[in-house]
Amino acid sequence: MSPRSKTAGSATALGPGIGEVVERFELEKAWLVDPVSGREGPGEIVITGGVLESVVWLEGEEAKGVSDRGVIVAPGFLDLHAHFREPGFEDAETVATGTAAAAHGGYTTVALMPNTSPALDEPGVLERIRSAARASGSPVEVLAYGAVSADRAGEQLSAMGELADAGVVGYSDDGAPVRTPTLLRSALLYAGMLGLPVVDHAEDLELTAGAEANEGYVASIMGLAGWPAAAEVNAVSRDLAVLADALIDEPRVRLHLTHLSTAASLDLVRRAKDAGLPVTCDVTPHHLALADEWIAGARRWSWEALGPDGSSRDPWADGALTAPPYNTSLRVNPPLRTPVDAAACLAALLDGTASAVVTDHAPHTVVDKEVEFGRASSGISGIETALGVLLALVDAKRMPLARAVAALTTGPAATLAGWPAPAATPAARKRGLVEGAPADLVVFDRADRWTVTEDSLRSKGKNSPLIGRELSGRVLLTIAGGRLAYEDPGAGDE
Repeated sequence: MSPRSKTAGSATALGPGIGEVVERFELEKAWLVDPVSGREGPGEIVITGGVLESVVWLEGEEAKGVSDRGVIVAPGFLDLHAHFREPGFEDAETVATGTAAAAHGGYTTVALMPNTSPALDEPGVLERIRSAARASGSPVEVLAYGAVSADRAGEQLSAMGELADAGVVGYSDDGAPVRTPTLLRSALLYAGMLGLPVVDHAEDLELTAGAEANEGYVASIMGLAGWPAAAEVNAVSRDLAVLADALIDEPRVRLHLTHLSTAASLDLVRRAKDAGLPVTCDVTPHHLALADEWIAGARRWSWEALGPDGSSRDPWADGALTAPPYNTSLRVNPPLRTPVDAAACLAALLDGTASAVVTDHAPHTVVDKEVEFGRASSGISGIETALGVLLALVDAKRMPLARAVAALTTGPAATLAGWPAPAATPAARKRGLVEGAPADLVVFDRADRWTVTEDSLRSKGKNSPLIGRELSGRVLLTIAGGRLAYEDPGAGDE
């Protein structure tokens, strides 16, 4: 492998195939980012027998010509929220295609949601997923959440104890919220006793019935049924109130709110954390960088859609509409919000209210997406473009490179490690560049831009609104647990 960057030196060829141990790999004069030590700068790495044998930080003359605009080495990314669709929806994604997509995006560990068919509500389904992961040959670590309720029907608890014994990392009915406060309280108490979190999709279903897009100016102009921010805010308020009540009876309860998207709901979490409640949350790349105006045909980043006073600009008034409207790849749950909400997601990430960026990778078939906008299945195929979206924020000087890397590595790892069980999971490791540990890292070229196309995506799901767009940060190499997970097929062209 020879990273294609004028600022980097040479690297040895890898040799092994996907899934095989990386016996020897040396990379000279790259930019290293280690969010555990808080250090970044010019350096070199050596991998021997799958182990990160040497991390050398360069200074003085040796460091000249190396910058954070070239080849970057970072710990492998960890996604706390993705959907690989197997079992039940293999026409949209399989564990094999999902892990291939993850590795292409720089991810070495992925936690899967339980909205499969059958739902992951008992250990047998978990074993099917693990078996598929083993059969894939990919070294990407596949974790999974168990369902909160049996068949995710929202009526009675799943076999939570058996699922904990089998090794789930938490419980969620994602795709839908935990249906009632009573069920949520019971789930929190039981999960707390087991040392695991409840991960909730915050949505008031009464307020979102028939909704198609974020309630507001864009939806009104487009003739789409409004999805009010209050639907998320109400749900977050409910969840926090139930959490506070459950905490009285069980001090080990933990709640994680996933893919929050509104300024008001994030502020509720901020205040709850300040008050000492055991709650964490995450945001997605699309809620950080895209806004509801994309449905009308805008293609600027969310921060470019903010006026001088911090309010949302009018895409019809300032010529921002450059693409056809009603692209169904933009239909997501929760919906794309205003640029002001996107800015609030970024602020929450920067101040620590949100602990991680998750992809909510949700691949769908063409049949499920090529319909009227309001009838399309919700979700973006996003695990391969997350890095590029965050680097767009870095390039715009909205976020430091080190913070972007931390949001994909130590942030989610600390969140996972903060859930006491299973204490021995390899995913709870710190995600740093640690000498003597199995190599778990990604090498990407920030200077090398790539175009998102259907052919370039390893996922079966081609439902990305970024198709046709150039992103920076081509992933050159992903090594998971000392084994080769992905190598850019053109990386040895020089």
